[in-house]
Amino acid sequence: MLILLVVLLLIIVIVLASCIRIVPQATAMVVERLGAYNGTWGVGIHIKTPIIDRVARKVTLKEQVVDFAPQPVITKDNVTMRIDTVVFFQITDPKLFAYGVENPIMAIENLTATTLRNIIGDLELDQTLTSRETINTKMRASLDVATDPWGIKVNRVELKNIIPPAAIQDAMEKQMKAERERREAILRAEGEKKSTILVAEGHKESAILDAEAEKQAAILKAEAQKEKMIKEAEGQAEAIIKVQQANADGLRFLKEVGVDESVIQLKSLEAFAKAADGQATKIIIPSEIQKLAGLATSVVEVAKE
Repeated sequence: MLILLVVLLLIIVIVLASCIRIVPQATAMVVERLGAYNGTWGVGIHIKTPIIDRVARKVTLKEQVVDFAPQPVITKDNVTMRIDTVVFFQITDPKLFAYGVENPIMAIENLTATTLRNIIGDLELDQTLTSRETINTKMRASLDVATDPWGIKVNRVELKNIIPPAAIQDAMEKQMKAERERREAILRAEGEKKSTILVAEGHKESAILDAEAEKQAAILKAEAQKEKMIKEAEGQAEAIIKVQQANADGLRFLKEVGVDESVIQLKSLEAFAKAADGQATKIIIPSEIQKLAGLATSVVEVAKE
């Protein structure tokens, strides 16, 4: 009997312990009573009624990430490509999530594929490759509206990879290669152009400097010649002044000595003799000087006798 009581007590303890549930952070539990929705347990400790109540679903309220496999899509210009997407979603209503759809992840995947086909079908290949942000925005808005009755909020949708056909990839690679070669040719041409301009400017500046140097040299040479001519003129002027000064001093001396007319005539004769010293073929001598010359000759002859 005692063993029976112990077993019964142990069973009661186990049942009571199983009725105590602790809900961790960022988690919710959907509870049913007799198969019907009874409530949603949040963070904390909860006690359910044995046998009658049960936890129908444990829901994570954290943001979740689902990476879907590449989906084949056809663009507006009939190019088939494969695109894989990544969806970031979060459960906002555990009750709707538990009872809204049978398999929420599969539902989101199929909804993502159909939405992606609808959006890509209105775009051409080039637009598809260059409009990722636009596609992401449209898909997020569409999925968020469609999953709202399921208690799911779609926060972000990203196109992880766009895989065009092999022929398109080869054509794109050739186009990119041609574009790179074109840019390289343009850069090379611009470099050569700049180099030619710099060389021409260098020659121009060199010619300007040479002309400026020649100009300065000519100016200095002209100034040197001018200074030389000025000095020569000054020298000649000083010589003339000195000669005139000497003549004036001589005349002053003769005046002070008191020479007579005969001496002056004799000096004049000497001057004419110097003037005729190999420089003239014919000299006209005044009559006064001729008389003086005759007188001088007579004096010489008398002196000889």
